[in-house]
Amino acid sequence: MSYDQKKVRNFCIIAHIDHGKSTLADRLLEITATVSKRDMHSQVLDSMDLEQERGITIKSHAIRMTYRAQDGEEYILNLIDTPGHVDFTYEVSRALKACEGAILVVDAAQGIEAQTISNLYLALENDLEIIPVMNKVDLPSANPEIVAQSIVDLIGGKVEDVMGVSAKTGVGVPEVLEAIIHRIPPPKGDEKAPLRALIFDSVFNQFRGSVVYCRVMEGTLNKGDQIVFMSNGKRYFAEEIGTLRLGNQPTQTLRAGEVGYIIGSVKDVLDTKVGDTVTHARHGATNPIPGFRDVKPMVFSGVYPTAAEDFEELRTSLEKLQLNDAALSFVPETSVALGFGFRVGFLGMLHMEIVQERLSREFNMDIVTTVPNVEYLVTLKNGETITVDNPSDMPDRGKIEYIEEPYVRAQIITPTEYIGNLMQLCQERRGLYKNTQYLTTDRVDLQYELPLAEIVFDFYDKLKSVSRGYASFDYELIDTRSSELVKLDVMLNGDPVDALSTIVHKDKAYDMGRKLTNKLRELIPRQMFEIAIQASIGTKVIARETVRAFRKDVTAKCYGGDISRKRKLLEKQKEGKKRMKQVGRVEVPQEAFLAVLSMTD
Repeated sequence: MSYDQKKVRNFCIIAHIDHGKSTLADRLLEITATVSKRDMHSQVLDSMDLEQERGITIKSHAIRMTYRAQDGEEYILNLIDTPGHVDFTYEVSRALKACEGAILVVDAAQGIEAQTISNLYLALENDLEIIPVMNKVDLPSANPEIVAQSIVDLIGGKVEDVMGVSAKTGVGVPEVLEAIIHRIPPPKGDEKAPLRALIFDSVFNQFRGSVVYCRVMEGTLNKGDQIVFMSNGKRYFAEEIGTLRLGNQPTQTLRAGEVGYIIGSVKDVLDTKVGDTVTHARHGATNPIPGFRDVKPMVFSGVYPTAAEDFEELRTSLEKLQLNDAALSFVPETSVALGFGFRVGFLGMLHMEIVQERLSREFNMDIVTTVPNVEYLVTLKNGETITVDNPSDMPDRGKIEYIEEPYVRAQIITPTEYIGNLMQLCQERRGLYKNTQYLTTDRVDLQYELPLAEIVFDFYDKLKSVSRGYASFDYELIDTRSSELVKLDVMLNGDPVDALSTIVHKDKAYDMGRKLTNKLRELIPRQMFEIAIQASIGTKVIARETVRAFRKDVTAKCYGGDISRKRKLLEKQKEGKKRMKQVGRVEVPQEAFLAVLSMTD
């Protein structure tokens, strides 16, 4: 079919995790015959095993469908699938920028969740046409009337406009396709204007280099044109361009409004940044598409191989992961306790979990990770400001003027009976209460401002346990604020164990120190000499536990006789143990490094 911009629809699907986004995408591919029945399986667009297993979308995907509508015309539908988790908010915002419309999917049994609302706000910021869809209406536990009303309360419109579907069985999905045609506007870009194409994703191909997925906003790109990435000025030739079916489909031209890919022997995935603008090297656009920013890691953790000789293998594994995940950053670091490893930056806790899982599965790496922590801004007494993402790099207390930590705006959506539990949890985590809003008579939206450091531990697990799994949680970074933070050190026989150092709030330091020393006393095996476990802030010891030594009964051979003989033997043993303590080295088992993670139990 010849290209007609009026017959193009670019849209995405936004939903909370497990509300049926990937299943709805499967049905759309099936009805438009984009995927043959032989190749069809659930979650077609989720290519990773991890995505299939967990039922989540980690990487953004795009696919082009052709659909003959009821008016007899044939349309091109570009579906840009988006990740559904808070860690990938920036990627979601760029994918939304590439669309004119969005299908808002809400589970008819569970109702509106936190992630749904945050992604909906992103869509409204980008002026997208919203098509509200209730999924799983065939479930016995579905409440379509209540959920439809709550969607209308959130986005406006009429209850009749909310479409009821069952993505699993396909009921109501053809009507969704018709709604896409009639309700989402076609793209408006001028084909004769200078080229401006938005990068919304990129993947690394070991034979072709970085493959850029983009939406052409204005202008026309031809095969062989010289292009430039506007954020870094890197120039390449568009050796191959094309549209995205299940595989790549090469074409000669990409015009305004189209979604496609560019291959140009880009050696480094870091050159092709999500949100960047592609234009022609000659007579190109002068202004990039607004909204681009460098993705910065928010959570940091030390990753070490369990066997020291696997260090280079771990480096290679992380480099290979980085090829398909530009948000992953790492630098080498050393630890007295754990040896050589890397300080790795992640977008959030899910991102960290995924990277650890992939290192274990895809590269068979056996690793130890230290406590995740955030990035602190430390202002010294000489006026200098430094960034600290590793507790062992924290300067001495005497040199510090004040420490700032990142704060987030948290949105918790929960049934009303768990409000008390959740407010108590947020208060314990130094939360500042902001607002309560009732979405329906039995669902409420709680808003708090929380330190990011308090939610990277086990906040999500605690949230799920106090709400019996019903509460959902979403957050966004707002600013950094000054806090009374201290570095808590752990010492074994006077030697600090850098891998167990952590940065905590002053009010929680004593409690944390006591719990940590108790836990280590259980985990560190007994030696022939006594082991002192101490938690300290600077030079001040705030908690201490002792692992008792194994004791041989040296007086067993004395039957009665003078007491001085026994005393002499005991003194000799005491001297021996003292010498042993000076040369003896305490081995810290792997579980001890994981113990800090469960400190809030």
